[in-house]
Amino acid sequence: MARMTIFLFFFFLLFSALVEGAPNANNYSPPPSRKLKSPPPPYIYSSPPPPYIYSSPPPPPYIYSSPPPPPYIYSSPPPPPPATMEPSPPTPTPTPPTSPPPSEVWGQKKARCKNRSYPQCYGMELSCPSACPDQCEVDCVTCSPVCNCNRPGSVCQDPKFVGGDGITFYFHGQKEKDFCIVTDSNLHINAHFIGRRNINMKRDFTWVQSLGILFDSHKLFIGARKTATWNDAIDHLSITLDDETILLPNEEGASWSNSSSYEGITITRSRNTNAVEIEVLGNFKIKAVVVPITEKESKVHNYGITQEDCFAHLDLSFKFYALSGDVNGVLGQTYGSNYVSKAKMGVAMPVFGGVNEFASSNIFATDCKVARFNGQLDGNDSSLEAETYANMDCGSDMEGGVVCKR
Repeated sequence: MARMTIFLFFFFLLFSALVEGAPNANNYSPPPSRKLKSPPPPYIYSSPPPPYIYSSPPPPPYIYSSPPPPPYIYSSPPPPPPATMEPSPPTPTPTPPTSPPPSEVWGQKKARCKNRSYPQCYGMELSCPSACPDQCEVDCVTCSPVCNCNRPGSVCQDPKFVGGDGITFYFHGQKEKDFCIVTDSNLHINAHFIGRRNINMKRDFTWVQSLGILFDSHKLFIGARKTATWNDAIDHLSITLDDETILLPNEEGASWSNSSSYEGITITRSRNTNAVEIEVLGNFKIKAVVVPITEKESKVHNYGITQEDCFAHLDLSFKFYALSGDVNGVLGQTYGSNYVSKAKMGVAMPVFGGVNEFASSNIFATDCKVARFNGQLDGNDSSLEAETYANMDCGSDMEGGVVCKR
C-alpha cells in the first residue's frame, strides 16, 4: 500500500512536470527558433523574385511580339505589289527601247570645246541639242553646243545645204550619180549620191555617200562604207590620197601627215571612229562624220530603210580659205561674188534644181557644165576669205568654221 502510494506520488509529479513543461515549450522562443516557419527563404520563395525574373522574361515574349516586324516585313510585301508595279517598269523599259535609240541619237552625244584660247570653256563637255543629236560642236566663245548642219558651208541629211550666205536649201540630185558641189580654179569637189526611190514621189531620197576632191595635183577620196547594221564603235570611214589608203588609229586626236610628199595636208580624227577633219593649208578644211539612217528617221520620213542597208552617209562641214569670186557648184555658187540666192524665201523646203548643170561623169571628173578647175590658184581672182569675209558680220569663230552673214 505504501509502495502504491509512492508510485502514485511520483506519477503525479511526472505528470504535473509534463503538463508544466508543455506550456513552457509553447512560451519558448522556439518559435523564434521556429523562425524556420518565418524562414526568409520560404519568403524568398513566396516572393520569388525568381518568378519575377520569370515574369521579366516577358521581354522575350516582347521579343516574340517584336517579331511583328517580320509580320511587318510580310505586310511590307507591298513590295510584291511593287512587284506588280514592276510590270510598270517593264512598260518604262519598252519606252526606253524606243527611246534608247533616241538616247543615243537624241541628245546623248556630247561635244567639248577644243580651243585652248578659251580656258573657261576648254575641255568642257556639253550635250548636243535635240535638233542635232548625232553631232554638234561647242562654240567656245559662248560655251554652248551648236549644230554642225545649221552653219554656213554644211551639207547634211537628205541633202540639206547651208550656203555661204547662210540660206538653207535642198538639192536632191539622183541616186547613184555624181554632182559637182564646189568648183574653182584650184579646188573641185564632187559628191556621190546614194538613195532610195519613194514610189509616192517623183524623186529619190538621197544622201551624200562620198566625196572626190581635186586640188593642186592631188586626188582625195572620203567615203562612208556600206553597212547593214550600224555600230558606232566600228569605223566606217574610207580615205585615200592619190590612191594611197590612209589608216588612222581609232583614237580621237590621231593624226596623219606627210611633210615630204604631201606638205600642208593633215588628217585628224575628231572622234574615236567615224569622224575626221581634213585640212589643206591655205585651201580648205572639211569635217566629215559618217552617220546612218536610223529606224526612227526612216519611220518619220517614210524612207523605207531595210535591214539590208542603213545607208551610212556623210554629214559635212566646209571652210574655204582661197575661193575666187568665180566659184561655182551646188554649194560653191553661194560663195560667188555676184551670187543672188534662188531659194524661195518662206518655203519650208526650198529646192534647187540644176541636175544637168552640176552632173559629173564620175567621182573625180571635172566635166560638169560649170567646171572651173585647172589645178592652180587664179591670181587675178580675189580671195573670198580675204575680201568677202572682211565685209561680213561674224558672230563667232568656232573650231572648223566661221558663222557669218553678209
